[in-house]
Amino acid sequence: MKSHTHYIWINTPLRQDFLNITPQVEGELEGSDIKEGLCLVNAMHITSSVFINDDESGLHKDFSVWLEKLAPFGKDKYQHNLTGEDNADAHLKRTIMGREVVVAVTQGKLDLGPWEQIFYGEFDGQRKKRVLVKIIGE
Repeated sequence: MKSHTHYIWINTPLRQDFLNITPQVEGELEGSDIKEGLCLVNAMHITSSVFINDDESGLHKDFSVWLEKLAPFGKDKYQHNLTGEDNADAHLKRTIMGREVVVAVTQGKLDLGPWEQIFYGEFDGQRKKRVLVKIIGE
């Protein structure tokens, strides 16, 4: 069995953003020479997320509105923010959207369903963060 590890570095100019990282993950798979196996994509920061969904701008706006209703930004709203932080909402949003995804690798390709894409969700941006891509298989 082989393994391939790569880190995608991301620094969004916005506090909250959704980025399609499918092309970068596909590029890593191509360079790994792995034809059958699994691909883990993991947000390596506690205020960011990796998830799979449709690449449609209206849906991304819906995510933002929905998440803001569930965990609104606000320094005075959370116990965590009493420590001097202002990102408690980002921790909650990450928990809702998920930490990582695992995608099957079949015949050297990501085995995604129709319309499925891999996204990085940022909830406390404007600084450098990384995403782990770990591919294992044969």
